[in-house]
Amino acid sequence: MSGNPGSGAKSVSYRVRHQTVYAYAGPVAHAHHLLHLMPRPTPWQSCTDYHLELWPLPATSRREVDPYGNPVTRVELDRPHERLEVMARMHVELQPRPVPEPGAGLPWEEVRASLQYVPRPLEEPLREAMRYRVQSPLVPIKGVFGEFARECFPAGRSVYDGARALMERVHESLTYEAGATDIATPLREVLERRAGVCQDYAHLMIAGLRSLGLAARYVSGYLRTEPRADARQELVGADASHAWVAVWVPPLGWVEFDPTNRLLVDQDHVVLGWGRDFSDVSPLRGVILGGGAHSLAVGVKVEPLEPPAPQAVAAAGLAPA
Repeated sequence: MSGNPGSGAKSVSYRVRHQTVYAYAGPVAHAHHLLHLMPRPTPWQSCTDYHLELWPLPATSRREVDPYGNPVTRVELDRPHERLEVMARMHVELQPRPVPEPGAGLPWEEVRASLQYVPRPLEEPLREAMRYRVQSPLVPIKGVFGEFARECFPAGRSVYDGARALMERVHESLTYEAGATDIATPLREVLERRAGVCQDYAHLMIAGLRSLGLAARYVSGYLRTEPRADARQELVGADASHAWVAVWVPPLGWVEFDPTNRLLVDQDHVVLGWGRDFSDVSPLRGVILGGGAHSLAVGVKVEPLEPPAPQAVAAAGLAPA
């Protein structure tokens, strides 16, 4: 991707802690869970340390890769329990991302035409993009969402400029309100209420793009807990899982937008994984036998790892950067 450097000229390292606690009304006799809690490696991100702790201890635990290329962990719990605690701890290093210039990318009509299915050999980047062009369980393709997005895409506008305008429109159209919706709230109802949380912002932007024939995927991850000293705004959605949108912008590739905070994704965002919508990358989901009603508590901290002091570097015999 071409463009100017992102918000920082150097890499940034974070210590991340994600705690999930389920309390059940009765004993759970047996359970299987799928966890999306390990950061996905990308050109801009690497995970240097990762630990996963569960109580009760699982009978089996294995790491896999899901159909979208995300690292996952499958666990089986075979002892009765009335409480499940999951703690993921990790260190993540983020590189600055280039910022596309205004007008970057092809005209959106040309991109839409390239994503229309015809029986022809496809290069891998385009084949991958076409996976995120169609309707998915939580993102319908309907005229109302196309109408919502259409004014952002006048004739000849680059797909990047159109996506950025749509991000602005989603941000201005919705009010962030914790508890206003849940995962079962239909997206059309979110648009009518004009309120929701980060997953609603992401789903609405994705629905608008796909309804116009463009490709967009749902990205799950975290936000830096405390904003940087030079940040222009306080970030909404920290201290919990966060969601944003990646848009197919050829020839640049995938460009990520955070409509909840109206900004391009850079070094304040830690990526866990991506899929068609939230249902593909829920941090923790499973099948349980027993339990009855339950309560859920989630806490997330994303804290910068301070670089070593010059004296410590000198003592270690290393040259300061």
